[in-house]
Amino acid sequence: MNYLQKAGKRFVLSVLAAILFVSFASTAVYADAAVDKGAVPAVIEKTTKSVVAIIGKPIDNKKAVEKNRYDLAHGTGVIVKSDGYILTNAHVVKNMRNIVVVTSDGQTYPGKTTHFDEESDLALVKIEASGLSPAVLADPTDLKVGESVMAIGTPLSFALRNSVTSGIVSGMDRSVLSKYQLIQTDAAINPGNSGGALVNMKGQVIGINTLKYVQYGVDGLGFAIPVATVQHVLDHFFKYGKVKRPSLGLELGESWEAVVGLPSSNGLEVTYVEPDSPGAKAGIVQGDVLLAINSTPTRNQVEYNEALKNYLPEQKVKLTIQSKSNSRIIEVVLGEEHSSAENVIQDVDGSYIDADQGKTWIGDSHYGWSMKYPAGLVKANEDSGQGNSVLLVDAKGEFAININIEEKQSEDISPVGLMKKLADDAKGTTLEKRFVEQKPQSYLLLVRKNERGEYYQIRAFSKGDKVYYLTLAVEKEDSYNNAIKRNSYNDLLDSFVLSFDASNPSLKDISAYQAGNTVTTEYGLVFDTPLEWNKRDWGNGLNYSSKDGEQTLSVQVSSAASGDTLKDWVARQSAKFNDSYTEGYKEIGESQDAVIGGITAIAKRYASTMGDKWRQSHVFYIMKDKYKYELKFTFPRAVGGEVMETLLSSFEKSVAFTKDGVNRSLGFIQDIDDLSDLNKTITYTNKKYMYTLHIPEAWQGVYQRELDSPSAQFSFNGGSLGISVDDRSSLEETTKRIEQDHKKNIEADANYKNSAADEELFGTNVRKFTTTYKSKNIPYTLIEYVFEKNGYVYSVRERINDAVKTEEQWQRLENAVHSIQLLSK
Repeated sequence: MNYLQKAGKRFVLSVLAAILFVSFASTAVYADAAVDKGAVPAVIEKTTKSVVAIIGKPIDNKKAVEKNRYDLAHGTGVIVKSDGYILTNAHVVKNMRNIVVVTSDGQTYPGKTTHFDEESDLALVKIEASGLSPAVLADPTDLKVGESVMAIGTPLSFALRNSVTSGIVSGMDRSVLSKYQLIQTDAAINPGNSGGALVNMKGQVIGINTLKYVQYGVDGLGFAIPVATVQHVLDHFFKYGKVKRPSLGLELGESWEAVVGLPSSNGLEVTYVEPDSPGAKAGIVQGDVLLAINSTPTRNQVEYNEALKNYLPEQKVKLTIQSKSNSRIIEVVLGEEHSSAENVIQDVDGSYIDADQGKTWIGDSHYGWSMKYPAGLVKANEDSGQGNSVLLVDAKGEFAININIEEKQSEDISPVGLMKKLADDAKGTTLEKRFVEQKPQSYLLLVRKNERGEYYQIRAFSKGDKVYYLTLAVEKEDSYNNAIKRNSYNDLLDSFVLSFDASNPSLKDISAYQAGNTVTTEYGLVFDTPLEWNKRDWGNGLNYSSKDGEQTLSVQVSSAASGDTLKDWVARQSAKFNDSYTEGYKEIGESQDAVIGGITAIAKRYASTMGDKWRQSHVFYIMKDKYKYELKFTFPRAVGGEVMETLLSSFEKSVAFTKDGVNRSLGFIQDIDDLSDLNKTITYTNKKYMYTLHIPEAWQGVYQRELDSPSAQFSFNGGSLGISVDDRSSLEETTKRIEQDHKKNIEADANYKNSAADEELFGTNVRKFTTTYKSKNIPYTLIEYVFEKNGYVYSVRERINDAVKTEEQWQRLENAVHSIQLLSK
């Protein structure tokens, strides 16, 4: 138990520094003889009414979203239409919901993202308003390097909205982490300025602030989207509802000079041509170089994108192509680029930006406690696994409250026991220590001051097998000794009760208790596993298991073949299982329709045994967006029943598919079952020990690296083929040893059946031993061949369990054995 350490280490200051830290930096005003500094306030007054602040709740793509009233995101926007259309950066609103727009005069409006283009980093937010002051966009041709500009936005804190910084245009046509050219400026652009206006001294918008280059020793390096791109995107937004981009279907690589920023006359090398694309139809091949589009040079990717900006899909353009030493001009009909940007739609989780509006109490439904919830209290940290340790901090940084619960404690712990628990872990000077008897819950009180001058008031409560520690941490002595503040602290602590009223609508439940771990995959698949399960590195796909490895979950994802259906896939998998076992060792359940994560699925159960214990598999088959998902639980049938039904039911409810969670690089994933041929063999050659054979490719061990090893082992489910070579013992010694081993086994167990015979095989005389037996209730057949060749004694052992000794599997094993050929020296 380390309640004091937790409260100390997580003390309020370090948390609030990350949440509320604001730096105020003075920005030098450049001397510009051409600018009347007296006119600057007039320009600001003219333009700032067109700039708004945008604030909202950040969207967490994880399954569980923590709703903290101080967990906010903000940026800036520019009014482009008087009826409420506001332009901002796409990255500002991409992961934002419950949007609120605040105009320069302090009016607030709920907003909703209506248009979104991640490629240009521009988006439109709509508010229900009229009579707004739209910004005036500058003429793109008037922009000059060196002219004075001002950036208007909401830097760092929402309280600093409509802040103004000044500088100059430092450069134009910059290629920095953008699809299109950017304006460079030294006007201060800080987090929150994104989406704001970069204006000239005429009060016209010349760009939309988008990013700042941040690195130690680098200052005054900000970038804005130029007005030409802004006008282009706005035109498409209002005409088409999106940005319509033409495409040639080419992947292009820049020259070395272009990559490092040197002037280059080289074009863009074609590194890939999409089949049936406009480029492919025009005869462009990999290795060609694109020099120009309608005479506009394409020396780098940004120039290429800027050139295509002038055209629409279905229009014709002339491309200058260089193939080796020859250049030619070809005409191409442009296709359309399909954007990977997701739909950005405001979440329907209410319209309040304060997710806790109306909540005046806070508590944990699992651990059964609650207390008052003043507006200035922030949940800074919580144990993500069980939620038995919660840190609450004051938004102004005055104090912190830690609630820590110890479970599995004595149910009859006395005040003396509580006092000993506190004394064992507490450090510093004790100022107060006593047992407080009161209703509804008595507690032990301890007040201490540590060597740093921080005050701690700890209250320990006992209920059932749990001990609750409520710790108040105050950094400043003046704060703790101030009577008014002390009363407010005590009022908050006195409100702590060991109960949780679920019917109280004003009570916020912050329970983070989890019965399982949430797994988020690169495939957009999210699910829960039991809390004590671990991820395993065995096999293919994603694998999880209980601590003893008896209960497992395997997740396999592959691409669906063209025309394949869910039922056909399940039928193939069932046939594969059925063909793997003989009668009496397998059970196949009926297919059951299911809905997993909102997707139609098929559930099916299989069971198998080698003759000892039965293992059962419950498999969910899902097809979604051209991918196949096989989710397979495997467990001993003996522990099935209600235990596994509860686990499967919980798992089904936890499964979800999230579009945002899909890795953008996800491509075609070959299902090896679609290619596998169980009769396809691979040649294994051991040159040192002078033999070769043909092994089914589906077996394990066929790609062994130590090809010159004296022993080789190939295996499949329920069977194996092993070859060992001995250059120290004679054939007679080896044969005698094997005979003696079998004799001992026969004497020990009458059910052990073994016979021996001489045969002509592998081009020589061999001694063959055939055994049938049941080991640990697993019946099997074992055949051993012993012979001598090239000065070596060879032992070949083929073994197969009765459970998998189907006619086809037995024949594959026999074929592998009889394919052995001994090499000549």
